[in-house]
Amino acid sequence: MKIIEIMGKNVEDAINNALKELKVTRDKVKIETLDEGSKGFLNIIGVKPAKVRVTVKRDSSYEAKNFLMEVLQSMSMKAEVKLKDENNEIRIDLIGPNMGLLIGYRGETLDSLQYLVSLVVNKNHDEEYKRVILDTENYRAKREETLKRLASKIAYKVRVSGRVLKLEPMNPYERRIIHSTLQNDSYVYTFSEGEEPYRRVVVDLKKA
Repeated sequence: MKIIEIMGKNVEDAINNALKELKVTRDKVKIETLDEGSKGFLNIIGVKPAKVRVTVKRDSSYEAKNFLMEVLQSMSMKAEVKLKDENNEIRIDLIGPNMGLLIGYRGETLDSLQYLVSLVVNKNHDEEYKRVILDTENYRAKREETLKRLASKIAYKVRVSGRVLKLEPMNPYERRIIHSTLQNDSYVYTFSEGEEPYRRVVVDLKKA
């Protein structure tokens, strides 16, 4: 985080001097007035310059994109990084060849990379937490539909057999999809058991 203290004929002049030196726009910085200065008598006697402290705000979007580009380069992969940052959520879409390597088995590689990007984005705990969603080839939407179908299929099996069924271990995001899909089911209910990374969803028949 870059911080400078700089002077000017007045506060506004000092701010403009800082922006020029930092080569940033006003919306990218935090400004603190240290001394408003004084015009003095007849603008000659007792003139005192204004002084401000200007801090460049963290650009989490830039940091996320830069981190991903470094990872992709280390993997000898080429991809376009499309990023949208709004409402404390950063959505990132990777576009390029061989994206299956980034997805990995059932999205494990993609999830791990998403976790690392989230650490980079949220490393400063003084700022509001930002959720990171990393996707490629529309994998997230496809996986969500697959999990919804799985949830319905398992619920039917539990209803017909009357036996409790346990799904394979899933990450928190995927477990939420299962829970959400079946939360209003009239015949079954869900809960999670086990410790990460082996925590799984359990589907059981509601008691009459």
